[in-house]
Amino acid sequence: MSLAPHFDLVIFDWAGTTVDFGCRAPVDALLEAFQRHGVSLTEAQVRRDMGKAKADHVRALLDEPAVAAAWTAVTGAPASPADCDTLVRELGPLMRERAARTATLIDGVAATVATLRQSGLRIASSTGYTREMMAPVIERAAAQGYAPEHLVCSGETPRGRPTPLMIYKACAELGVWPLSRVVKVDDSEAGVAEGEAAGCLSVGVAASGNGVGLAARALEDLPAIERRARIDAAARALYAAGADLVIDTVADLVPAIERYLRDHRGR
Repeated sequence: MSLAPHFDLVIFDWAGTTVDFGCRAPVDALLEAFQRHGVSLTEAQVRRDMGKAKADHVRALLDEPAVAAAWTAVTGAPASPADCDTLVRELGPLMRERAARTATLIDGVAATVATLRQSGLRIASSTGYTREMMAPVIERAAAQGYAPEHLVCSGETPRGRPTPLMIYKACAELGVWPLSRVVKVDDSEAGVAEGEAAGCLSVGVAASGNGVGLAARALEDLPAIERRARIDAAARALYAAGADLVIDTVADLVPAIERYLRDHRGR
C-alpha cells in the first residue's frame, strides 16, 4: 500500500525517536544542571515533562513541589525567574555535549525515511532542543544518512509542545495542508499531544523513547517479560496522551500506518 494518497509529510521528533535510543541526553544534562546547584533530581522527575522546550521543562521542574522544596532547602529561598534563567543558560552547553555524544541513529530510521521518500512523502523534524543544541546532532545525523528537509527548534514559535505551533510552522513553511495529511512521530507524551492538537495522525514511539528510558543494550538485556511490560506501559501512556497508534521504534512505522489505514479507513 502506498502512503502517498493519504499523506504528504512526516514530522519526526529527535531524541528517543530518530536518535539517542532511550532519550538519555536531556535526562543526563538536566540531572547535572540541577546537581550543580545542590539539588538532586530523579529520572522520573526529569522525564515527566520531556518533549517540552527546555526552558519550559526547567520551569516545570522548579514548579514541582518536591523540587521546589529541595531548592529552597539548599539555597535558602524559593527559585526565582533569575534562577530559572541561570539553569537554562547552564543547561545549553551540557545539552549540546550530551546530544552530540548520543546522536546515533536508532536502527531502522534511515531505511524508513528512505521508504517514505520513495513513496513521495516529505520529511521534516521538530525538537525541544534549541538550534544551538541541535547543531552537532544535525551534523552527526547527516553523516549517518538522515537529513530532514526542515527543522523547528525550541524558541522558534511563541509556545512549544504540547501546543501545535511547531507543526503549524513547519507546514506553513513547507506549504503542506490540510493537517490531516501530516504524520507526527514522537516518543514523548507532550509530542504526541502536539500531533493530536494539530489534527495530524499522531504516532507514539514506545520502546526507544522517554517512557522506557533505557539504552538499546540495557533494554535488550532485560528478561523478555519485563522488557515487554515496560514497553507496553510506555505505549499506554502515549495512547492516553492522544496517540492514534503506537509503535516500538521508527523501524515499525510504515507497516503500522498501513495497518491503521486498512483498519480505520477501509483501504
